Amino acid sequence: VRSEKGAVVPLAHRLMLARTLAPARHALTRSLSRTCSSNAAALLAAKDRFAERHLGPRDSDLPSMLETIGAASVDEMIEKTVPPSILLQRPLDLGEYSEGLSESDALAALKTMVSKNKVMRSFIGMGYYDCKTPTVILRNVLENPGWYTQYTPYQPEVSQGRLESLMNFQTMVSELTGMEMCNSSLLDEATAAAEAMAMIYGAASTKPKFFVDKRVHPQTLAVVETRAAGHGVTIITGDYATFEPPSDLCGALVQYPATDGSVLSYAAFAEKLHASAAKLAVATDLLALTKLAPPGEWGSDITVGTAQRFGVPFGYGGAPARLP
Repeated sequence: VRSEKGAVVPLAHRLMLARTLAPARHALTRSLSRTCSSNAAALLAAKDRFAERHLGPRDSDLPSMLETIGAASVDEMIEKTVPPSILLQRPLDLGEYSEGLSESDALAALKTMVSKNKVMRSFIGMGYYDCKTPTVILRNVLENPGWYTQYTPYQPEVSQGRLESLMNFQTMVSELTGMEMCNSSLLDEATAAAEAMAMIYGAASTKPKFFVDKRVHPQTLAVVETRAAGHGVTIITGDYATFEPPSDLCGALVQYPATDGSVLSYAAFAEKLHASAAKLAVATDLLALTKLAPPGEWGSDITVGTAQRFGVPFGYGGAPARLP
């Protein structure tokens, strides 16, 4: 007999080794036989189903609970509670998922679905820029329980962290934009611009015209036009450099930086608007304002924009925080 390295092992040594290992082999066999009993299937059954992961009434509790509310069974309770017009009269058919899934099975199914998505490189620009959230921000801000809890909003445990984070957000935005006041974000940049238009028109409702520079993001222009229609405001588009404000103009909107990426000076345009008693709204990029002159320093009356550049990744069209 040869060993793994090719050395010859005497037969007597091989027999001695077999006799030495025999008791250990028998002990392991007895242990496995006790463990792998008829209850092995129950021991190895999935324990991550909803019913086993959540607290609920015991079978012994149901009779007294049903007696208290005057129902003979759970089905009767449901029939008395849910109006017949909306009560489903047939079993819920979810196809292959009709029996329900455990947590691990559900995660596996979701991962299979997600794997079908194709992530493409985006060149759309126009205010949409992908980014990577730094780990230090992700862990210490977005995932820090000090900023959020499972409590309802009116409880101090969540209100304290939320109020502090909103104050920090407003302080940062005010410093970057050069504006005296800042709210606590809106839905998206386009709706924020529409709100700016509505604010300006509300302050001068006798002037039903509003100018939008041709370098404003197209989606922003579309939302502003939609909102303006409800107010009876006429939207004028063109080049700010050659535009002359009419007497019935309430305000204007420019993009800074523009949708084509150019950085233009709107200071003279702001002076021209103010001379005609009109207001200027500026749609901007907060990250760009870390290098550019704040709009509040050269004549902006209302500043709107996006906070997405500060570490908020794309979310299938979901809008991150916007500002004015």
